[in-house]
Amino acid sequence: MSTGFEHQPRILFLYGSLRERSYSRLLAEEAARIMAGFGAEVKFFNPRGLPLHGAEPETHPKVQELRELSLWSEGQVWSSPELHGNISGLMKTQLDWIPLSLGAIRPTQGRTLAVMQVSGGSQSFNAVNTMRLLGRWMRMFTIPNQSSVAKAYQEFHEDGTMKESAYRDRVVDVMEELYRFTLLLRDQVDHLTDRYSERKANAAAPTPPTNPTQ
Repeated sequence: MSTGFEHQPRILFLYGSLRERSYSRLLAEEAARIMAGFGAEVKFFNPRGLPLHGAEPETHPKVQELRELSLWSEGQVWSSPELHGNISGLMKTQLDWIPLSLGAIRPTQGRTLAVMQVSGGSQSFNAVNTMRLLGRWMRMFTIPNQSSVAKAYQEFHEDGTMKESAYRDRVVDVMEELYRFTLLLRDQVDHLTDRYSERKANAAAPTPPTNPTQ
């Protein structure tokens, strides 16, 4: 799919399990292949070695890597297993380490977001619903479509690629929608996230004094 834009959409993938055969990772990898086929530039954050939030200083190399990737991205895909009716602790740890602001820079504001989950049993939407809430809190544009793969252990080949099914068709739909939303919104982020309350607060802020010796 040709974009006609100056650069490919930059999409970051996060996944929520460190298991050797992690289905949330396999789902993310399948989605990334699809997204790359549309013409996007894709990157992954490997969460192995990321400390619990607050357990290490913010200068920890994995924390810095995650934040830099979030700043690099124009859109993100979050893929989590559902554990006890919610996202995994590892998924939440990654999101906890991404602050709403880094000085004057907001690492997630205005990015597009797609959410996906895998389940060991019947289809559920608890994890994607939680991630939608988190995406809103982090000021992201979460696309309407989403993916929830039930009995994920049945849906992948031995080589990790996804079997043809209605579940995979939905993943294609989600990635196509994310790709389009990212192209449409990325050059309008400053306009769309310009808030009256913030303009009012900035206007009321005292002007720094001028140094007469300069």
